[in-house]
Amino acid sequence: LGHAGFVAIGAYGTIILMKAHLPFLPALLIAALIAALFGFLLGLPALRLEGPYLSIATLGFGLTITQIIGRMDLFGGREGLHTPELTMGPWHLDTDLKFYYLLIPLTVLLTLAARNLTKTKVGRAFVAIRDADIAAETMGVNLLLYKTLAFSVSAFYAGIGGGLYAFVLRFVEPEIFTLMMSIMFLAMVVVGGLGSIMGAIAGATLLSWLDLQLRNILDIPYIGEWLTALSQSYFSITGVSNIQFIVFGLIMIGIMLFEPLGLYGIWLRTKIYWRTWPF
Repeated sequence: LGHAGFVAIGAYGTIILMKAHLPFLPALLIAALIAALFGFLLGLPALRLEGPYLSIATLGFGLTITQIIGRMDLFGGREGLHTPELTMGPWHLDTDLKFYYLLIPLTVLLTLAARNLTKTKVGRAFVAIRDADIAAETMGVNLLLYKTLAFSVSAFYAGIGGGLYAFVLRFVEPEIFTLMMSIMFLAMVVVGGLGSIMGAIAGATLLSWLDLQLRNILDIPYIGEWLTALSQSYFSITGVSNIQFIVFGLIMIGIMLFEPLGLYGIWLRTKIYWRTWPF
């Protein structure tokens, strides 16, 4: 639940390093490595914790990072930071479309790296610890090494995402990296399917799309009018503007109730059906 803290480190680190005249890609990589270092440091005390205690510890880290950033002039304090001009050699990435052509290759590259990681000794150790850590330790897997490494790899990816996210917004401030962001990340993984790389991508795509579409839910004919009347009758004034969050939550609950394996489970069932069709 502290993933937003790693995203914040990646975002602020990339901006500050670029303002120190470092090119974008090296700045992004170094900021992600800094986030990985913080992930390693968080992983050390977290090894003694499990379940809700681990959640509380990571939550505390995420909240602490944003509070520290908001109180330091180096990071712009509560006013935040504007991103510098983004250039890649002779190309000026000053529009969303141009940035998209940078973002997609990086996404594909990182996805392939994650997929290949799962096929290595490290990846198999991650899977073993995830499924049964006591059995993995019995088989000779070093829990201390691989659990802290898992924190580091996860924080590295979050740092990369934070650096890219900063240039999507073109401005960052501490209030962006809230607990709700961390919960959204968790929901994306659960809805997409735990233990699946493509499931996580599918969950992130679906929930991001729903978040955008449901912001205009009150403009939908008939449904919007009914929801407005419902919210005015039973909710406060703020409930009218936030009705999309209620619908958003109901959709997520429905997905998790009727398909515990998420979107990846739907894909598995569909694939098995067509493999055995017409029998």
